[in-house]
Amino acid sequence: MKFGQTFTEYLHGEQEAFLNKCSHVEYKRLKKFLKSCRVCRALNESHGGANDRHEEGKEMSEFCRCNSCALCDQMFFTELTKEASDIAGCFSSRVRRLLNLHVSSGLFRYMWRLRHCFMDDQQVMIQEGRMLLDYVTMNAIAINKILKKYDKIHGSADGRKFKTKMRAEHIELLQSPWLIELGAFYLNFSGSDFGEPGEFFHKFSCDLSDMQPVMTMTLSDSMKYEYSLVCAICLDTVFNPYALGCGHLFCKSCACSAASVLLFQGLKEAPQDVKCPVCRSEGVYKDAVHMTELDLLLKNRRKEYWKERMRRERAEMVKQAKEYWESQTITAIGI
Repeated sequence: MKFGQTFTEYLHGEQEAFLNKCSHVEYKRLKKFLKSCRVCRALNESHGGANDRHEEGKEMSEFCRCNSCALCDQMFFTELTKEASDIAGCFSSRVRRLLNLHVSSGLFRYMWRLRHCFMDDQQVMIQEGRMLLDYVTMNAIAINKILKKYDKIHGSADGRKFKTKMRAEHIELLQSPWLIELGAFYLNFSGSDFGEPGEFFHKFSCDLSDMQPVMTMTLSDSMKYEYSLVCAICLDTVFNPYALGCGHLFCKSCACSAASVLLFQGLKEAPQDVKCPVCRSEGVYKDAVHMTELDLLLKNRRKEYWKERMRRERAEMVKQAKEYWESQTITAIGI
């Protein structure tokens, strides 16, 4: 079965009610657009060498411009950028909402359970997480397929370059820190307790014993990704992890130190021009995300390491706060 048919069946399958609330890649429309471009190119080449149809070939060339594909660059990539951005935004907001439910309690969680007719709330969360994983996987595959088709039709590498651009604009779906959070969310559960097939939970694994701790996710038969859990500053397993807007993971204390802000102030107090220590992107601190599920995973699986790092971070925070307020007092009274 071709992917286009598989993707259509996915959109109109058992998850249709969920997908109607989410953006998705307009795969069939983009594929049709590329097909029309290929037809225009073939017509342009066939008319180019005919003297008696010189004017017609000239008009077709001006319309299509397939040698440089300005039309495709303007319409195809603009449309795909918008769709990828919408999907990334939808995915992050839905995962954020799901994880907030996981750690919430009291009236908010009671109302959520009431809305789902008092079903097992953890089972409902597991099922929604699985739908979100399918959602990001299918759309990521669709984007990869359509970009490969673009390069094949145009004999170019613009599709591969566009992937690099997506990473730079932080809309690459499989590099989203929310995907790591979703993986950690599943690793914090036991699959046998919630009615999910055992093989589904086997898609997620986490090796924290090695010098290079990683989280591994098998998203499909052909897509297996490893995400490093090493802080690029201290070169140790991330503690109290935060993902900057560019997607790179750091310990909170390391990221604050790199931005010259105090621990108790937090990453969002960093100046706008502070750059990511890895990719040197500016303005990424304001979009920093606290990786609560990943932090819980590390707390449960490396208890002694987590306790020691917590003790050291609290001591450093108290020290910084004391020095800060002492300096503020001295400034206020003019000593």
